[in-house]
Amino acid sequence: MFVIMAYDVNVGRVNRVLKIGRRYLNWVQNSLLEGELTKAQLERLKADVKKVIDKEEDSVVFYVLRRQQYMERQIMGQDKGGVSLVI
Repeated sequence: MFVIMAYDVNVGRVNRVLKIGRRYLNWVQNSLLEGELTKAQLERLKADVKKVIDKEEDSVVFYVLRRQQYMERQIMGQDKGGVSLVI
């Protein structure tokens, strides 16, 4: 499944949430990551994020699509992130 993760968290937790997100997804731009995950990977990602955020102050949104082919991505301005492969 294709997952988009957007987050708005306290500045003290931003780096930790980003670090967790980048273990599973590709960074697109500030507070936004995306990528292909299995159901198990998505559940692990959610569990890891849940340990870091403050539910009273922070917000994390996951958009889950069956396949990336059903999504059209349109960019205005600078393309900050993109897909990076580590070899």
